Amino acid sequence: MKKIFIASDHGGFNLKKNILKYFNKNYLIKDLGPKQNKKSVDYPDFAHKLCKQVAKNKNHVGILVCGSGVGMSIAANKNKGIRAALCYSVKNAKLSRLHNDANVITLGERLIKKTVALKCVESFLKTEFEGGRHIKRIKKI
Repeated sequence: MKKIFIASDHGGFNLKKNILKYFNKNYLIKDLGPKQNKKSVDYPDFAHKLCKQVAKNKNHVGILVCGSGVGMSIAANKNKGIRAALCYSVKNAKLSRLHNDANVITLGERLIKKTVALKCVESFLKTEFEGGRHIKRIKKI
């Protein structure tokens, strides 16, 4: 069974809440924090926490949100077995799954409209890895 995890820092907190509100109707998403947006937090702490959960099973996926999406992407990709993709369009979210078998999507609250972010997450969650010629490339990572 596919498990979905989500986390943010203070810069991505509001978009994280919007994603939870929108997708909790059709998916069970586990929020790994932070639970409130009253103080600054360190994005690597939340990226690593989420990646530990995603790495436990090949069917697990994660959603990370910070101000730009870059910090979360960098931190996530330091974890073994994680292929995090910073997405800013539906097409790039879809291709991250189809060709790269990305298991974590990262988003930047300050750089993407909410409606586009929701569509990116939807595409990411619905798209399956294409396999084939892409497998040998994934193995090289």
